[in-house]
Amino acid sequence: MTARRLSACLALLALLGLTALPAAWAALPDEIQVYADDLNAPGEFGLEVHVNTSPRGQRDATYAGEVKNDHSLFVTPELSWGLNDTMDAGLYLPTARDAATGNLYAAGAKGRFKWLPIRGDELQGGGFAGLNLEIARIARRFEEYRSAAELRAMLGWRTPDWLLAFNPVLSWDLSDGADRRTGYGFAFKGTHRIGEGLAGGFEYYTDQGKVGERQPWNAQSNKLFAVLDVERHGWGFNVGVGKGLSTDTEKLTFKGILEFAF
Repeated sequence: MTARRLSACLALLALLGLTALPAAWAALPDEIQVYADDLNAPGEFGLEVHVNTSPRGQRDATYAGEVKNDHSLFVTPELSWGLNDTMDAGLYLPTARDAATGNLYAAGAKGRFKWLPIRGDELQGGGFAGLNLEIARIARRFEEYRSAAELRAMLGWRTPDWLLAFNPVLSWDLSDGADRRTGYGFAFKGTHRIGEGLAGGFEYYTDQGKVGERQPWNAQSNKLFAVLDVERHGWGFNVGVGKGLSTDTEKLTFKGILEFAF
């Protein structure tokens, strides 16, 4: 049964990747996160608050009226609900403070649905696999094309001391007039336990461009973060410091995620 579920995950990812939806890679930095095997229990309510800023970010707008992330502050509450043993749903409400004007904006909304049919033992760990689908409607000052979708695979392995997680990501722009090719990229996380409820490691994020037309290295978004994860009963947080590795990437980014379960 486990093998069948894994095959179903991979088949669904491949099928959606071949669809002819318009393409986009979300530019609004509302969350910087690698998805692992985290899932709300049935009926459980969760709250995560994503915070990030780039003291050495991108300053040049790519279209008229765009809010750039250089010194801007992004704060995104994420509400989530456990639906059953393998599914939960969430809602993101991103906000941003534009460093250039000092204005505070509501940036839009994103809904998500997570399906994680394969998970390891709660104490001993094991392999995990699933999919996360997001649908977004974002203000134009943050995204040139307001409506978008993203499909993220969640693959990896956990032990009491190690976590390895890999997220291939496909993205589509749902607005009229956009490039209709599928965007793609991936994220990776590796951490090791260094104390009770404490783990350290790194996360890597990259946007490769469009399927069939991979961008040159310096035109990609490539970021490497040193991260620290803290888990306590009922709450936890992730903090990280990131460095851009390519020309068209923020040179320095700080990020944090504070999470609660109710």
